Amino acid sequence: MFGKKINIDAALIAELSQLLEQNGLTEIEVQHGTQRIRVSRGGVAVAAAPAAHSTRLSNLSATTAIKDPGDGKLPGSVPSPMVGTAYLAPEPGAKPFIEEGSKVKAGQTILIVEAMKTMNAIPSPRAGTVTKILVENGQPVEYGEPLVIIE
Repeated sequence: MFGKKINIDAALIAELSQLLEQNGLTEIEVQHGTQRIRVSRGGVAVAAAPAAHSTRLSNLSATTAIKDPGDGKLPGSVPSPMVGTAYLAPEPGAKPFIEEGSKVKAGQTILIVEAMKTMNAIPSPRAGTVTKILVENGQPVEYGEPLVIIE
């Protein structure tokens, strides 16, 4: 298992690294088929499933722009930047970050996505009005899945 060569997509890792920086995240993980890549600040961990092998990379520079996975699907949608569990409030029983009809500012936290036991605040990419919340509290979400619509 450890002798297998792992095909690492450097462009994808660069895009994930840039996404981390742009959204102020500490960690992001994506999975496609049997390949799973996790990128975190302070170095980048890459793991390929099903093998439990990981490689530590450092000084990774992002050179390519990432395209919004929500483009063309739902106008005004805010896609999930990672796989995880969405939470609408900072803690159980607390007031939600947003509600339908809420006015938001660019950079304002609109929800949290928990990934690998790390709570990642998801900021609004733009100012506007929340017209639809597409996820429920505690719902699992996929990378690129629309979370909310802000117009």
